[in-house]
Amino acid sequence: MLSQRIQTLSASLTIAISSLARDLKAQGKDVISFSAGEPDFDTPIAVKNAAKKALDEGLTKYTAVAGTPELLNAVADKLKRENGLEYTTDQILTSNGAKHSLFNLFQAVIDDGDEVIIPAPYWVTYPELVKYSGGISVIIDTTDESGFKITPEQLKSAITPKTKMLVLTSPSNPTGAVYSKEELEALGEILKDTDIIVASDEMYEKLVFGDTQFVATASISADMFNRTVTINGLSKSAAMTGWRFGYLASANRELISVMNKLQSQSTSNINSITQSSAIVGLDGTIDKEVEEMRLAFESRCNEAVELFNAVDGLSVVKPNGAFYLFVNIKEVSNDSMQFCKDLLEEQGVAVVPGVGFGSEGYFRFSFATDIETIRVGIKRIEAFIKNR
Repeated sequence: MLSQRIQTLSASLTIAISSLARDLKAQGKDVISFSAGEPDFDTPIAVKNAAKKALDEGLTKYTAVAGTPELLNAVADKLKRENGLEYTTDQILTSNGAKHSLFNLFQAVIDDGDEVIIPAPYWVTYPELVKYSGGISVIIDTTDESGFKITPEQLKSAITPKTKMLVLTSPSNPTGAVYSKEELEALGEILKDTDIIVASDEMYEKLVFGDTQFVATASISADMFNRTVTINGLSKSAAMTGWRFGYLASANRELISVMNKLQSQSTSNINSITQSSAIVGLDGTIDKEVEEMRLAFESRCNEAVELFNAVDGLSVVKPNGAFYLFVNIKEVSNDSMQFCKDLLEEQGVAVVPGVGFGSEGYFRFSFATDIETIRVGIKRIEAFIKNR
């Protein structure tokens, strides 16, 4: 009855762990979850007010599939103002979150047998989208020692005549790694004289720490601009996860056109109220609130890294962005799935096993929660390690 294609898909491990934690909590168990990739802050009031205004003005009808002219202009203005990227509105498509943007892209360009290079650790969705599109994931492993970033040499070795795409995520989910301008330039040199598309997932661009500077992949050179599809949204930086707003931009108008056609036959336009609110999320109105969130995440990150590195058997590389720690457990376990199941059952702490991100011997810990909860959670993890 079911198609072969749909049967290849695996459920999201992060969602599965979060659901299990919620179920245990509903049963009355004392559970602390660090599994979700969702800010604990409320959506800024200016965004909410824009939604109310849109409702009062009756902006509740269908829009163009790609988005309203006002929204597309807001995306274009943001990319030019903040990233130095110049796109016209027919080079932009808004979708129901960045995951939807990625789905559109993979479906539009990946044929059976095409290879997609994905650095590991990776966001759990990337290989599933490749598989669903008929492609083959080519995984490049990274480690703590490399800062969880691929080298030009690794990229060059992974390229074959079948390579169609490279997926880059900066800042990274799950590691928080951020590629510098020089590192992106070096990767760009390897890609010259190829037709390889770069899918640059920049969802966490506003959440960088210390002296780290975010650099948009497409801004590196004219060559990278032409081959890069920039994917972004407001879920993480503006605490708008439930609003479902994502977008992508590409110099290739034909590519945008075919993805628009695909979306027209699936979801059509995204929620019209979200479109009105997203304009406020993009135009600088909420910059103060975004910075307050960033500072809070950075403070939590600093303390959590210190606490984890004080636990015998655990270690973590301090991330430069996002709101995750990718904690090394290789001294205490070589089975991250079993480790995380036991931790949840024995100490009521939910984290996501590294194997789900393509890297065994780690777990992902989200510090998108209050600092006291983080302290309690790490103490429980420490007690769990000692008991083992």
